[in-house]
Amino acid sequence: MKPYLLSLGAGLLVGVAYGVLGVRSPAPPVIALLGLLGILVGEQVVPVARRLLAGHPLPAAVLHADCAQHLFGRLPGRGAAAREHV
Repeated sequence: MKPYLLSLGAGLLVGVAYGVLGVRSPAPPVIALLGLLGILVGEQVVPVARRLLAGHPLPAAVLHADCAQHLFGRLPGRGAAAREHV
């Protein structure tokens, strides 16, 4: 949870600096976030497609490619088991 709070804090600090300087962010926030989401999802298309072409069902292909871990990182509250794999 700490990295998420630090990231949010850094973003707020940059937002305040932009406000004080009177400048706008370089990209509209929704467009920038959608672009980042597209990059993350796009990275997962190739390994999942390879597993699908190998004959694996979709749920197995997604889980084997570990898409959720890559897209979201280690989520808060995952417990000791997640810490052992880091």
